[in-house]
Amino acid sequence: METIGEAFQALSGFLWGPPLIILVVGGGLYFLIYSRMGPYRYFGHAIAILRGKYDDPDDPGDITHAQALSAALSGTLGLGNIAGVAVAIGMGGPGAVFWMWVTAVVGVATKFFTCTLSIMYRGRDSIGQLQGGPMYIIREGLGERWRWLAVFFCVVGLFGTLPIVQINQLTQVVRDVIFVPAELVDPDNHFTFDLIFGLLVAGIVAAVIFGGIKRVGYVAARLVPSMVAVYLLMTAGVLAAHVADLPGHLLFIVRDAFTAESIGGGVLGMITIGVMRGAFSNEAGIGTEVMAHGAAKTKEPVREGLVAMMGPVIDTLIVCTCTALVILVTGVWQQEDLGGVSMTAMAFGDVLPGELGAWVIAFVVLIFASSTMFTFWYYGAKCLGYLIGAERQHWYKYFYTALIVVGAVVSLEAVFGIIDSAYALMAIPTMTATLLLSPRVLAAARDYFQRLKRD
Repeated sequence: METIGEAFQALSGFLWGPPLIILVVGGGLYFLIYSRMGPYRYFGHAIAILRGKYDDPDDPGDITHAQALSAALSGTLGLGNIAGVAVAIGMGGPGAVFWMWVTAVVGVATKFFTCTLSIMYRGRDSIGQLQGGPMYIIREGLGERWRWLAVFFCVVGLFGTLPIVQINQLTQVVRDVIFVPAELVDPDNHFTFDLIFGLLVAGIVAAVIFGGIKRVGYVAARLVPSMVAVYLLMTAGVLAAHVADLPGHLLFIVRDAFTAESIGGGVLGMITIGVMRGAFSNEAGIGTEVMAHGAAKTKEPVREGLVAMMGPVIDTLIVCTCTALVILVTGVWQQEDLGGVSMTAMAFGDVLPGELGAWVIAFVVLIFASSTMFTFWYYGAKCLGYLIGAERQHWYKYFYTALIVVGAVVSLEAVFGIIDSAYALMAIPTMTATLLLSPRVLAAARDYFQRLKRD
């Protein structure tokens, strides 16, 4: 397993080289400048849309604006905010968090452009149902000669939407926090536990995903707000106890981002890690969230773009920052024997009384990981449906459920390497199509904002 993990880590490191970083971060910066930061001025209007002020049950689509954002956030507000931040700090040092912030700031513009397109260029699948996503944006917006790019996105999307990171880290935290301390599992021989736990979770996830996207949206809309509130309350408690240290740690993050004094890999290596983990956290420019927002009930593409742009602010600028500060102020990031979600669990365990912190973080990870696993099935199924026909896309549910069990028993390095590699490849068609179609988004935005001012 270690050899496989190292191979996938090497592959992801190669794919996330300077050209792709320029495409993702530079592309987001281009959207920000090209739009003259127009979308950034409409967060208040986005909240009004989210609250249902403009909902019309007769509009085309499957789920409301709120459910679309919740479904997208259930995919992004997952292990990227707990394990992903810990991995970023462990591999790239505290400065990597700064580059995660950069992906979020420009990711606001990226999400606005990509998710506006998700409504603007929805298309019919092989059974006539309205669908959204990068593959339909490419097919409907760029035409038949670009169809190969849509196929490429769907092929790599089948791997990028696997639930292996979520189940892997959920298994790890439940095992290390609950069963190992109780001496019910041998910390050096836990394959049987991992397998049984993976089978149990697979059964729970199957019960939800076989209900379709409407059930996913229903469950996500109830899980996500409460899960974020509980996690932020926990982090607020930890940070309040270290409030005097926060300015120094924030300054350290910024300074380390340009000096890489905490690691030996240099600034470029730190930027690569920060951008990878930022992409895993908010998925701006990757394309998965475009599929969720493409299911929203609306006739106004710009409205869904405004709702979607809130995602990077919530999951990266707020939640990931809280996680990073908890890890830094408690000093656990300097312990070499900790990795992934165990680092975050240890940080809370060091502050909250007794074993309460570790137990609470285990519960939060359960909710975070479960909500993400509920959502990612939908993305993969849409990719398969585009490739072989929507009437056969339900086959992905069985494949997806089986991969939950596999993800529970493989190494952390392998699962992150697989997903990072797939995300890198998914970003190429998503960002390419969005850059080519960006003038149409800007024209639609200008028209919408002018009508909004007149109303």
